[in-house]
Amino acid sequence: MPDDPTERKRAVRDGYDAIATSYAERRTPSETETALLADFAAPLDGSARVLDAGSGRGVPVATALAPDHEVVCLDVSRVQLALAGETVPAARRVQGDLADLPFEASTFDGVCALNAVIHVPVGEHAAVYREFARVLAPGGHLLVSLGASAWSGRNENWLDAGVPMRWSFPDLDTSLSHLAAAGFVPVGRETVADDLGDGAWEFVRARYEG
Repeated sequence: MPDDPTERKRAVRDGYDAIATSYAERRTPSETETALLADFAAPLDGSARVLDAGSGRGVPVATALAPDHEVVCLDVSRVQLALAGETVPAARRVQGDLADLPFEASTFDGVCALNAVIHVPVGEHAAVYREFARVLAPGGHLLVSLGASAWSGRNENWLDAGVPMRWSFPDLDTSLSHLAAAGFVPVGRETVADDLGDGAWEFVRARYEG
């Protein structure tokens, strides 16, 4: 029987609550990620508002962007958000669901979602991108990491921490079609090695054209 989406989301939330400290020790931004964030930020002015969607403790997005922009950290995990408060005290913190963002339309000039959408039940991915489009102002910018091939599963002992974790994502073409349907036009793409595994993710920069 397929997993219940609510149960899957709860498992991700509880997993990140439990593993927050050890995940922070293992998760190190790559030079490629840093460069992609610089490319993402280049067209933003100093008054830009950016949503770090699935922020974790605020690394790498909020830490890179908060000095120059107004950043909001959103995550499903309260423990991760507490760490974000220590790591990036200038950023506002909000607990929430990527598929049902607690913000008004056209609130942000940019949205970054790194290592985040891949944990959302695959049937809700199209809704996530529609929500990103809804909260972005016209012409807003998106940076998102996607799976290269379809996969859904779990690891019962992720990072050898005794904590289960879930992932769920379609193939890259399907994700790109979801983005296009939501009004996004890709402007850049790069493959980035997974620093916590043997695979790689596709990082896509896109502009919201409505």
